[in-house]
Amino acid sequence: MGENFYEEVSKKYRGEGRGQLSLKEVEAYLAARMPATLAATSQVLYEVSRCITEPIKSFLDLGAGPGTGLLAAREHFSSIQVATLVEKNVEMISKGKELVNAEWVGIDLKQYTPTPHDLVLFSYSLSELSKKKEILKRAWKNAQVLVVVEPGTPRGFSNILEAREWLIALGGQMIAPCPHMEKCPMKGSDWCHFSIRLDRSQEHRQLKGAKLGFEDEKYSYVAFGKGKYALARGRILRHPQKRSGHVTFKVCATDGLIEETISRKQGALYKRARKANWGDVFPPKDPTS
Repeated sequence: MGENFYEEVSKKYRGEGRGQLSLKEVEAYLAARMPATLAATSQVLYEVSRCITEPIKSFLDLGAGPGTGLLAAREHFSSIQVATLVEKNVEMISKGKELVNAEWVGIDLKQYTPTPHDLVLFSYSLSELSKKKEILKRAWKNAQVLVVVEPGTPRGFSNILEAREWLIALGGQMIAPCPHMEKCPMKGSDWCHFSIRLDRSQEHRQLKGAKLGFEDEKYSYVAFGKGKYALARGRILRHPQKRSGHVTFKVCATDGLIEETISRKQGALYKRARKANWGDVFPPKDPTS
């Protein structure tokens, strides 16, 4: 079992229609991909949890895989009482039942009619669908908060942009990551994405034919709700450049993309800028206010 095997499994699982996988294939896929999707989804839901005040008591994951989204959601929403996981692949469900306690629904998303839930998630699943807009519209109708996570690639971001436009048209209110609901300012070859670093196990490295003991999972996301939310004043894009005496970074702000340079002369703001990371809100709220 090696890199080629993993690549074939990945294509089979993530292709349109999601071909049924064997138990061996499911185990290989989980070992190679689950740590990264869990890390990215957890980071996204952490950002969402910081922006909402209503309790999340019910959770729906559309395209749930082995329950990765629920594992991430429970890290940040301890109030979840009911969880519904929709997944077509029978072996993935079988493995998922070993990992999480939830109501599992084995059905194709094109045939599934959601019921109302506080939080609805598409984690690395929306782009696989041929009827994305129709399925997203049904999900939004039954969600208080809806979150879409996609790979941090140009194609993944294009799916996020589509979802963003559709949800705005449906009357959704932005939660994260954008500081506004105007047209996205990202143009040309640039795209909005974030990154999280995670350690690789020996098995993980073998499956992916990798030498490094870590990997950086890049992801794009958007979260909308039906309440009122205090939007970020700005969101850092890319790693800040931390030099002697100043920090420089690109920010998506209410008036578009801007370059920020914070110098040592700016005191407390400079100290916070030194700790800032890609994806963080900036300027941050003053902890003394």
